[in-house]
Amino acid sequence: MAKKLPTLVFWAIALFVTAVFCWILGDILWHGVGQLSWEFLTTAPRNTGREGGIAPILISTCLILGVCMAVSIPLGVGTAVLLAEFTTTESLFGRLVRRSLDVLAGVPSIVFGLFGNALFAIKLGLGFSILSGGLTLACMVLPILIRSTEAGLQAVPAEYRLGAAALGLSRTTTLGKLLLPAATPGLIVGLVLGIGRAIAETAALIFTSGYVDRMPESLLDSGRSLSVHIFDLSMNVAGGDANAYASALVLLVLLLLVNVIATWTAKFWLAGRITL
Repeated sequence: MAKKLPTLVFWAIALFVTAVFCWILGDILWHGVGQLSWEFLTTAPRNTGREGGIAPILISTCLILGVCMAVSIPLGVGTAVLLAEFTTTESLFGRLVRRSLDVLAGVPSIVFGLFGNALFAIKLGLGFSILSGGLTLACMVLPILIRSTEAGLQAVPAEYRLGAAALGLSRTTTLGKLLLPAATPGLIVGLVLGIGRAIAETAALIFTSGYVDRMPESLLDSGRSLSVHIFDLSMNVAGGDANAYASALVLLVLLLLVNVIATWTAKFWLAGRITL
């Protein structure tokens, strides 16, 4: 019995977490499905969000997420390659960067929001805009993306590098054809975790992208994300719970779609690298 106790504890924890998740998902489905319709997805909010839909909110959310991913993926992968392939674990530079990333990964989102407001909105003159919000989220996502991609690269067997060197392949070719495809699982993990944190962020976006719920005309326009919209309907708008539940359900579906697309794209790219 003593040997089975750890297994039982782990199963109990897993079942508890699953039950909590199912309860939350069931509650959102129960209250939100009835509010969903094509009109809800294609019209603008009215009466401070109690009526109408979330079309401008969806567009703003996708634009903010697009800016975040466009900035964080190249920087994240490039930094991970630098740390894993060109920096030793004993070097002072590598230790400082890794420790800084670990600290940044645990910084509260409200701090990132104040930082983004001070740097992007005020110092750089971007104001409350989709661009400010996306850049702030990129700063939040980078530590997770870099560390997970670096771990994926470090997990690639040394034989890959030795074999590539024996064949006379350049480091660029080795990275593109061997190391990065082999490290794709780590990249996917970092990307999914980063997207999950970015798309559900509220505190940071209140101080950067703003509250405006109209249709954005450019990246310099203010835009309200789905998470901010849900927060506003739940906390500040009497009678807004129904649309808040429906918006939360749309947010869950959007998160699932983005994760599936990210995973499929990474696997497609990996298959293309293997066939070369």
